[in-house]
Amino acid sequence: MTIRDRYYTIRETIEEATLASGRDAGAVTLVAVTKYVEVERIAEAVALGVTSVGENRVQELLGKIDFFTKSKIDVNLIGQLQTNKVKYIINNVNLIQSMDRLELAREVDRRSRAAGAVSDVLIEVNVGKEEQKGGVSEEELPRFLDELGAFENVRVKGLMCIPPPGDEAGVRRHFSRMKRLFEDLKDSRIPNVSMEHLSMGMSGDYRAAILEGATMVRIGTALFGERNA
Repeated sequence: MTIRDRYYTIRETIEEATLASGRDAGAVTLVAVTKYVEVERIAEAVALGVTSVGENRVQELLGKIDFFTKSKIDVNLIGQLQTNKVKYIINNVNLIQSMDRLELAREVDRRSRAAGAVSDVLIEVNVGKEEQKGGVSEEELPRFLDELGAFENVRVKGLMCIPPPGDEAGVRRHFSRMKRLFEDLKDSRIPNVSMEHLSMGMSGDYRAAILEGATMVRIGTALFGERNA
């Protein structure tokens, strides 16, 4: 299949699942994961209608930033972010989707303040309680949000998760729990915290994520095919 074929298949699935979840067809954003994807192939996806991309690694993101800027694409940092790399992405990304620790929040706030910027972030939640994955636990989440509310140059815009692999029923349980967390926090009056985006679902489970309430899905392989590191 070509990128064009894959793109329209994905768009149809997103629209069908979004409508089935009781929302308008355009309520879910496709974030095209462009890790290890050449600019020429990304440009093909952009020409088809992709308006948002996700990069895992800062160095690779910076190598494509001129293209992203010229193409007026929203850029998401979706991989784990080291504090020593924060200085390179301030004003270069629209959304940091992997905020998962206070040390990182402090550095994003400090670098953003120095640059005269305000950085939008999503809190990564370790919904499956997996030791090998980043993210805050459900139990830690309220306190973490309170701590982030003190930073003037960081704005929390929602939540993100990567659930453990499993069958559809198991994955949907994790997505459903994330949706409940998201909804419970909508009435929060914490400064600089709002629940606008729920980023969950990737190539193998994005339909299930949408049915459970995702507003963003991060899709790489299903769009670009298998990639080599």
